[in-house]
Amino acid sequence: MRMTTSDEDLAKAAAKGDADAFAALLARHYDRIFRLAFRLCGRGDQAEDLTQDICAAMPAKISGFRAQAKFTTWLYRVVVNAAEDARRRQASHSRAAVGWGDVEQMRRAEAAETAEAVDWLQRAMCALPQELQDTLALTLEDEMTHAQAAEVLGVSEGTVSWRMSDIRKRLRALRQEELA
Repeated sequence: MRMTTSDEDLAKAAAKGDADAFAALLARHYDRIFRLAFRLCGRGDQAEDLTQDICAAMPAKISGFRAQAKFTTWLYRVVVNAAEDARRRQASHSRAAVGWGDVEQMRRAEAAETAEAVDWLQRAMCALPQELQDTLALTLEDEMTHAQAAEVLGVSEGTVSWRMSDIRKRLRALRQEELA
């Protein structure tokens, strides 16, 4: 009986929850949905995904069928709308990916710059006398105050401050020498 029932009657029954009517509609029109999706997408894998998405959404959408036009006309409109939505999502994802790509490139550039600065500082520290290396290692990145470093090194706080001043002067001179 389902083979002789019109698409419109099956759609009305499916809209009321008739699972057999819905299955009959899908069986009749799955290939048609796929062919149109393929023509709209141009790629088989995308057409298959789109067809599956449409079939999964059909139970909710079928209630929107009003039988004012042929079922196939309504179905084509559903496929075209789904393809347009997919293109918009893809374009949105592409724009977001481009944006993330820019952010990632900047992040990597900053990381490379930071790594280069750390490498330079490590090399420059090795060029300093040992007592200055020790002082810098203790006070670098605010690990210790000058008073705490002085206690560890067994020198006065003034000596640590003087050493830090000397370190800055030597590192500046080294950097200027490299840039010249």
